[in-house]
Amino acid sequence: MRTAIPIAVIFAMLLPVGPAAAEVTTETIEYRDGETVLEGLIACDKDTQKRRPGVIVFHEWWGLNDYARMRAMQLAEMGYIVLAADIYGKGVRAEMPEQAAKLAGKFRKDTALMRSRVKAALEALRSDVRVDPSKIAAVGYCFGGTAALELARSGAKLKAVVSFHGGLSTSAPARRGKFKPRVLILHGGDDPHVSQSEVHAFKDEMRAARADWQVNSYGGAVHSFTNPDSGDDPTDGVAYHKEADRRSWKAMALLFADTIGLPMEKPSKAAKLGKFAKDKVAAPTGTAGRKAGEAVKRGALWVKDKVTGKD
Repeated sequence: MRTAIPIAVIFAMLLPVGPAAAEVTTETIEYRDGETVLEGLIACDKDTQKRRPGVIVFHEWWGLNDYARMRAMQLAEMGYIVLAADIYGKGVRAEMPEQAAKLAGKFRKDTALMRSRVKAALEALRSDVRVDPSKIAAVGYCFGGTAALELARSGAKLKAVVSFHGGLSTSAPARRGKFKPRVLILHGGDDPHVSQSEVHAFKDEMRAARADWQVNSYGGAVHSFTNPDSGDDPTDGVAYHKEADRRSWKAMALLFADTIGLPMEKPSKAAKLGKFAKDKVAAPTGTAGRKAGEAVKRGALWVKDKVTGKD
């Protein structure tokens, strides 16, 4: 007897079984570096019931703005507890490039101050009871990429550090045995603001420190390639690059999967349906069950070839 196969079940079998995006909640927090009050943003899954891996997001030279908050929320959707950190201080933000350059320059010239601020962010995130303190990573964009690297160079206990189009030079290079995390540099291959000599010097620094490092260079991408507000004219040396943005985010996610894990636990409805089809229909027991399962598999292959395409 021919077994009828519901088409919904066939399509469900072709869907990947994976996590759903979390429903994110945010809260503003204050923390301190000495006498300086800092104001960050915590983003996390509102249904968090047990400790999750944590991620710190360090902002561009503008200060903690909507772009950094957006990236924090994206990471929170993946299930991480995220702190969008504040390096400059509560209410200190730049409106114009000249202001941003002055603010960022203060920290670039004072490595000890930079490291003090980024360590304060790490302690703020680590003290959150929802965070697994043994699974913390840091990411940064432009100026924030430099900040994330300085946190690693300070000897902080991190699992991973990711710099998106960040500056790579430092006045206090990493020391052997003190650089703990795996590091991923995501660099615009045509970035005029972070030169190839700076990239090569960073590689030499990592080799000397015997760090676990990787540098990805994206052809055609210049500085600030992940930020749509950077415009679309690469001749300015600053421009958004859609493919480099997509690929660099995936590279970061892969590193996080290897180091702090993928914390999402709740499968989507489609994922649940696909799992049901595979467990209950495609692999049943008994002679009749096996025949039904084989029929479902044949049907799924037919759909793949004739409807979705052989590729």
